[in-house]
Amino acid sequence: MPLSRIQPDRYRALLDEKVSRVCKLLHPFLPPQPQIVESATLGFRQRAEFRMWHDGDALDYVMYRPGEPKHPIAIEDFPIASDAIRTLMPTLKAQLRESAPLREKLFQVEFLGSLTGEILVSLIYHRALDDNWEQAARHLAHHLNKGSDTLSIIGRSRGQKLIIGRDFVRERLPIHDREYCYRQYEQAFSQPNGQVNIRMVEWACERARALQGDLLELYCGNGNFTLPLSRHFQQVIATEVSKTSIRAARANVEENHIRNVQMLRMSAEEVSEALRGARTFRRLAALPQRLDRYNLNTLFLDPPRAGLDEKTTDMAKNFSSILYVSCNPDTLAKNLHTLHKTHTVEHFALFDQFPYTDHMECGVLLQQRQH
Repeated sequence: MPLSRIQPDRYRALLDEKVSRVCKLLHPFLPPQPQIVESATLGFRQRAEFRMWHDGDALDYVMYRPGEPKHPIAIEDFPIASDAIRTLMPTLKAQLRESAPLREKLFQVEFLGSLTGEILVSLIYHRALDDNWEQAARHLAHHLNKGSDTLSIIGRSRGQKLIIGRDFVRERLPIHDREYCYRQYEQAFSQPNGQVNIRMVEWACERARALQGDLLELYCGNGNFTLPLSRHFQQVIATEVSKTSIRAARANVEENHIRNVQMLRMSAEEVSEALRGARTFRRLAALPQRLDRYNLNTLFLDPPRAGLDEKTTDMAKNFSSILYVSCNPDTLAKNLHTLHKTHTVEHFALFDQFPYTDHMECGVLLQQRQH
């Protein structure tokens, strides 16, 4: 995103344009008026990544305009990043510039932060990393931490991953009257706008209070929604295909002492096959009871931008209630074209996760039509 698009004084107008577009797109499915959740205008992103540009003694964070890969734009400040990331950026760059082992063939720097103030810095190289790099990285981490343990460093090159500290940040989300602890791993998906994410999870929990039975969740990631939603259902089966994310989700369930959630590493398509009885999966043996003995009335979905595939959409039609959080209104509209034949849109919300872009996060609660 070009820095020129960051216009806090125009935030309201830009948000209104996005809201209007999404409401028009979803109008055929007769949703109610949306609940709109705004973002902070600056300092909202917990993730950032930059290419590194070497020019003599100079070293700069750079970004590129679309279609202009040969014209780097030096980034002195990134105002949409969290205060912790913004504060770290110039200090880190100065340290990298002065350290030959850390600077040599450094290709990219990635920042992963959390609302707790922890930061994970990934340094990505076009060369093998040796003992000199590790010694310099440990010295850098010690210097930047100043006696704390809030910052970790990861060095990456082809076939290498060297960890100084941890390969995750610890997050804490206050959801209604309880705080949930999460591990968010490097190179695994996590919501970039921490405060808006809290509001999204709270919205989902508020909708879930009126629902009954057991919950099936697909695309559960690190358990971002799973943990708070578990308070509102008898049993929860949560599935995810990413190895890193399901590892984080299991650790998060354990750390939060949640006992009614079962985590399975399965794709959405595999789950739909299991529910139809089309295939038998040994992974289902980990459940404390057979899959068909769960009272799975509610389906929770937070899919990638591509939305639901045809088999998953067809499976969803069998659920009494569907909570669907979407990062792509266009694919949500495509899925609703099918789901609206069997369900009505009872609740509708828009979450501005990505200010100054065309992206808008949507939430809908669908209820099965009564025949």
